[in-house]
Amino acid sequence: MIPRYTLPEMGAVWTDEARFAAMLRVELAVARAQARRGLVPGDALTALESRAVVDVARIAELERTTDHDVVAFVSQVAESVGPEGRFLHLGLTSSDVVDTALALQCRAAADRLLVDLDAAIAAVARRAREHAGTAMMGRTHSVHAEPTTFGLKLAGWAWELDRGRSRLRAAADDLATGKISGPVGTYSHLDPDLEEEVLHELRLTPDPASTQVVARDRHAAFLAAIAVTGGSIERFATEIRNLQHTEIGEVMEPFRAGQKGSSAMPHKRNPILSERLAGLARLLRGYAAAGLEDEALWHERDISHSSVERVALPDATILLDYMLVKFTGLVDELVVRADRMAENVERGLGLHASSRVLLALVEQGGLSREEAYAIVQRNALRAADERRPLADVLALDAELTAAISMHTLAACFDDAHLLRNVPAVIARLDRLVPVDEKEGARADG
Repeated sequence: MIPRYTLPEMGAVWTDEARFAAMLRVELAVARAQARRGLVPGDALTALESRAVVDVARIAELERTTDHDVVAFVSQVAESVGPEGRFLHLGLTSSDVVDTALALQCRAAADRLLVDLDAAIAAVARRAREHAGTAMMGRTHSVHAEPTTFGLKLAGWAWELDRGRSRLRAAADDLATGKISGPVGTYSHLDPDLEEEVLHELRLTPDPASTQVVARDRHAAFLAAIAVTGGSIERFATEIRNLQHTEIGEVMEPFRAGQKGSSAMPHKRNPILSERLAGLARLLRGYAAAGLEDEALWHERDISHSSVERVALPDATILLDYMLVKFTGLVDELVVRADRMAENVERGLGLHASSRVLLALVEQGGLSREEAYAIVQRNALRAADERRPLADVLALDAELTAAISMHTLAACFDDAHLLRNVPAVIARLDRLVPVDEKEGARADG
C-alpha cells in the first residue's frame, strides 16, 4: 500500500523484516520441539536461538539466484548461525513456515483492527448519546418520511460496527491456524504431536487436515469480513456526504484552519474525507473478490494464491486500519447543525404527519383505510404543490372534519409522540459501550 494510506503500526506488521521475523519464529519453535525429542542437538539449538538473525538485503541477494524466497531465507539465516545452521528447517516444507508465519501476521493485523473498531464504536456511541434528542427529518428514497433523531441514526451505525467487529474477530480466530505437516500434509517427516506443540507455543490452532497448505477459505473469509466492514464505513460516509449537501446542510466535516476546498472557488467546503472513505471501500471489495478466487487451488497445492496474498492481505488490513482511524476522527469532530435539522423539519410543511392522520381517521373516525388514505393523500399532494402546511389544508376538508375533531387533528402533528420511544433504543447502547460518568453529565447538560 502506498504511504499515503499506511499508518505506522499496521504498516510495520507487513514489512519484509516483519514477514521474515515471523518465519524465523516458526523455525525456532520447530527447532525447540525437535531438540526436546533429540532430533536437534542442544548446542545447535543454543546456536540457533542466540545467533539466528534476519538480513533482508542478503535474502534478496540470494533470491536473485535461487528464485525462491524461502530457500533464500533459510540459507541466509543458516549463514548467520554458522555450522549449526544445518539444523534449521529440518524436515519442513516451505508452506509449513510460510503459512504459519502468515497466520501470525494476520493475527497481529486483526488485533490492530479490533482495537480500531473498539475506538470507532465508542466514538459513535458517544455522539449518539449526545444527540439522542436532536430531532431531524428521516428520509426514505431521499424524500422526507417521518422525524427521527440524529442520535438514533448514529446508534444504528454503532450496532453495525459491532457486527463487523464480531465478523472480523471470528474470521481472525479461524485464520489463526498453522500447519507443520510437511509435503502434502501427511506428516511424513515430523509427527502430529510436534506440530501441536509448536503451534501451541505460537498460540495458533493446528489445521486438522491440511494439504501442503492451509486451505484458503479462511483467508477468503477474513478478506470478506474486512470488505463488509469497509462497506459499513462507506454507508456512513455516504450519509455524511448527503447530509452535507448545500440544500440539506445538517452536518459538516471538520474544516481546519488553513484548509482549502477548491483551487478556484474559495467558498467550497467539501466532504473530502467521506468521499475518500467511500472510494477506499471499493478497493476492499476488490481484495475480497481476489480472496475468493484464491480458494480453488490445484491438488494439494499450487502457488497461484501466493502473489495475490502478498498484495491483498497487507493492502486490505492497512486500508481498513486507515479507514477506521479516519472515520473515528471524523465522528469525533463532525459538526452537527441541530438548527438546520429543525429548519428542514419545518420546511416539510408537516407532511410527515400524514401517517398519524391516516390512523386517526381509521381508529377514531371510523373510516376504512382506503377512504382515509384517499382523504390524506389528496390533501398532502395539494399542500406540497401549493407549499402550504398540511394541517391548514386538512382543516378545510369537510370529509375529514366530519370524521375527527380539530383537537384530534392537532395531536397528529405532535412530533414528540413520534419520537417517544427513541430513548429506549439509545439505552441499548449500554450493552455496547457503558456510559462514562463525564459523558453522561455532558449528555444530560
